[in-house]
Amino acid sequence: MSAPAVFLDRDGTLMVEVDYCRDPARVELLPGVPEGLARLHAAGYRLVVITNQSGIGRGLITAAEYEAVHARLLGLIGPGLIDATYYCPDHPDQASERRKPAPGMLLEAAHDLGLDLGASYLIGDKASDLECARTAGARGVLVRSGYGDAEAAKVGDGGAFIAQDFAAAVAHILGARR
Repeated sequence: MSAPAVFLDRDGTLMVEVDYCRDPARVELLPGVPEGLARLHAAGYRLVVITNQSGIGRGLITAAEYEAVHARLLGLIGPGLIDATYYCPDHPDQASERRKPAPGMLLEAAHDLGLDLGASYLIGDKASDLECARTAGARGVLVRSGYGDAEAAKVGDGGAFIAQDFAAAVAHILGARR
């Protein structure tokens, strides 16, 4: 039996956007993230981080620096909430089917974790996150944090929900489930 998931972009969605963050000390959760994740988890959603990390492909950060930043993020979120993380280190000029907006990471997670993409959501701060969700058969929610304010104009009326912040995104997802 497949489970619903909420896929989560990392930078600008869960944590404050820091261009090519390589220092764990610069990781700062956005308001309401741990509480929102706990609510989604309690409602039965699997929580999966899906993140492009082109800084690795660009040579701006190392895989070890990415891992240290991500470990700090998970530590701040707290144990038992994030089920898995998938990241793509590709340079945008050499993108694979895993790099958002391509749906590869969502498809991989759905296969690995037994997820129902049709009952799932992706929360992100870029139009490419929403395109990834749509292509994979999930629903997209754009948050106005990170790049979200600037990206909202690109989204138009493409069927995605635009949330003021992470808490509003969670409320939308939980309200839609009723």
